[in-house]
Amino acid sequence: MLFDDPDHQETIASVLVPVAVAGAYTYKVPPGKTVVPGTIVKVPLGPREVIGAVWDIEPDAAINPKKLKTISRVYDTTPPLDDDLRRFVDWVAGWTLGAPGMVLRMVLRSEEALEPEAPVQGVRRKEGAEPERMTPARGRVLATMEDGFAWTKSGLAHAAGVSASVIDGLLKQDVLEAVLMPAASPPPVPQLDFAQKQLTPAQQAAADGLIGSFDKGGSVALIDGVTGSGKTEVYFEAIAEALRRGRQALVLLPEIALTEQFLRRFEQRFGVYPAEWHSQITAKNRVRVWRGVASGDVRVVIGARSSLFLPFRELGLIIVDEEHDAAFKQDDRVPYSARDMAVVRGHLSGFPV
Repeated sequence: MLFDDPDHQETIASVLVPVAVAGAYTYKVPPGKTVVPGTIVKVPLGPREVIGAVWDIEPDAAINPKKLKTISRVYDTTPPLDDDLRRFVDWVAGWTLGAPGMVLRMVLRSEEALEPEAPVQGVRRKEGAEPERMTPARGRVLATMEDGFAWTKSGLAHAAGVSASVIDGLLKQDVLEAVLMPAASPPPVPQLDFAQKQLTPAQQAAADGLIGSFDKGGSVALIDGVTGSGKTEVYFEAIAEALRRGRQALVLLPEIALTEQFLRRFEQRFGVYPAEWHSQITAKNRVRVWRGVASGDVRVVIGARSSLFLPFRELGLIIVDEEHDAAFKQDDRVPYSARDMAVVRGHLSGFPV
């Protein structure tokens, strides 16, 4: 919440920071900037600066804004954390008797993810330009670029089977020109009818039950079946229904080792791989997944327990596979059970688990 002091004509805001304190701190909003509950900001905290989020705790009206520090930066390019996610953070903190800031720390994992990904240097052929002398290597480069698209230098050299010096030579002769390219393309959208399987009567009955639960608010269902009975195919029908309704889906898995098999089966059903979130993915991919989840570009995430705290823009389904597994429990910092907290998140937002 914000407070506009008529005497001082300055706006102040409560900001929750990712440290072990009981509540939010109060800061002045920079002149010309507008923040709302959930806006991600950077603020001074002692001798350092940290990222935090404007929270829904009304600042003390008696505070003189002139005695407050000012928010250092407002991340305008990042969507605000929605009301449901902020309620979830507060609920987890209350249930675990932990500090809300430490729960928020599991949401705001990387400052790099708050910035648009920087473009990369690429090359493109100039229309009508020809090299002074054609060589087999140059010919392969130009043939590779017949589609008119831009390439990274390394990608073009690899595709054409030449060294980087050949690319540099064509740049010097103005046959190619340097351009900036998007760092990464948007993730492909799952195709709902790519390879829909014929379900057995029992599987179809379970799938129909899950699909019907989307209209029942925050309902919880348990699928019980032996290994090989087709539970995953039932999950996929629930995921397809979430996507049809314009919602995102999250699948929690207890072990990283199980992820690859699930990814392959997902690709066979929907024609694309989902996003991954676990300790083995690279830092760059973690940033891209976080950013894509927040923007809504990433529609399905397969992840370990920490993926429960990703800032989904339109989350509409959580599946907890092998829900009895002890790996869903975290004991350090904020102790919680991802299975139990998944039920809470579904309840708060009114979607099935």
